[in-house]
Amino acid sequence: MSPRSYRMGQRQAEVDETRARIVAAARAHLTETGGVSLDAVARRADVARATVYYQFGSKTGLLEAVCDALAAQGGMARLAEAFTQADPWAAVDRFVEVMGGFWAVDRVCTRRLRALAALDDEVGRVIAERDARRREGAAVLSGRLPAAPPDAASLLFVLTAFETFDALAAEVAEVAEAAESGGAGGGTGDDLAAAVPVVTRLVRAALGAPGERA
Repeated sequence: MSPRSYRMGQRQAEVDETRARIVAAARAHLTETGGVSLDAVARRADVARATVYYQFGSKTGLLEAVCDALAAQGGMARLAEAFTQADPWAAVDRFVEVMGGFWAVDRVCTRRLRALAALDDEVGRVIAERDARRREGAAVLSGRLPAAPPDAASLLFVLTAFETFDALAAEVAEVAEAAESGGAGGGTGDDLAAAVPVVTRLVRAALGAPGERA
């Protein structure tokens, strides 16, 4: 390797490390405060505000990077497996499973992001674009199902939303805690992926899987 190539590789590694540090700072700040302040993120990442702009271009760019980091950590690359399944119901099951794992990777941060989307137009656009991709996937998979109801795509989209998993995970935890204690529950539903079997059953029943009843 030439000295020039080495220096370029070292420089790229430094850039990547800085980007990762800024994204981590943005996630931490969002989780703790429920907001996104570029000044606060820059201070937390120990970089100049101009560096944040240089790396991401805008707050929207930073939010996109945060969402990309969540997607990578949550295994969203595995979503392609759902579309290669020969059995359409196995494909839907895989779609639910992967979405559950993704939503579970950083539940609090995701909850903050989606709540902020209702108040901040920039956040709202980022989340809407991500939801649109899931809606498209739901339409493709539901379109393969035999004798699916006319609103199958909408049902699959709604049932695989973060809010569905978030609410059901709390219910699953509360029921489990009540069963163990013999009394009233009060679980927090820390393991959001625990809702996957429940969502799978709901999806199958709603979309008319053989042997399933709504």
